[in-house]
Amino acid sequence: MANPLKIIKNGIIDENPTFVQVIGMCPTLAVTSSAINGLGMGVSTAAVLICANVVISLIRNFIPDKVRIPAFVVVIASFVTIVDFILQAYAPSSLYNALGLYIPLIVVNCIILGRAEAFASKNGAVASFFDGVGQGLGFTIALCVLGLVREFIGAGTAFGVQILPETFPQTLILIMAPGAFFALGMLMALFNYFRNKKA
Repeated sequence: MANPLKIIKNGIIDENPTFVQVIGMCPTLAVTSSAINGLGMGVSTAAVLICANVVISLIRNFIPDKVRIPAFVVVIASFVTIVDFILQAYAPSSLYNALGLYIPLIVVNCIILGRAEAFASKNGAVASFFDGVGQGLGFTIALCVLGLVREFIGAGTAFGVQILPETFPQTLILIMAPGAFFALGMLMALFNYFRNKKA
């Protein structure tokens, strides 16, 4: 098995789902109007990713090739349902309503299906766990940073707390859909610039 820290670093930096692989864009652009929404979506996706990776790696030898993808979807859907119920029961209603439809859509998120196919179906449970942690952290950090940038520049707040004075000019377009594309493009360029410079 590869070094667990190397697997986690790979998910956060080398193969970051958002800034490097550019997958899972639907929730990335839709829910990151604030840092709290980004954190909620990232943690939810990470929880499903970790659990699905471990279970798929444990049952991979019992799944016939012809039904591999449907079997993965059933496993993922089971964990998404559990996460949805937990959020509905314990998350603030404002967060649950903001994430809305995007929680059930985690089932078809290409990050989770991609890691199930590319990693969990070929590796053991421990390595798959660390892969899920790395990819989940990478996705969560990306969503948090994107949400924080959009919220701070667009509304002058960070995690719902007013930082800039009310008189400070706000760039409301960053909270809207076009702002998501602009902020993501700028952050992606910065991330890859520093990643390539280090390499």
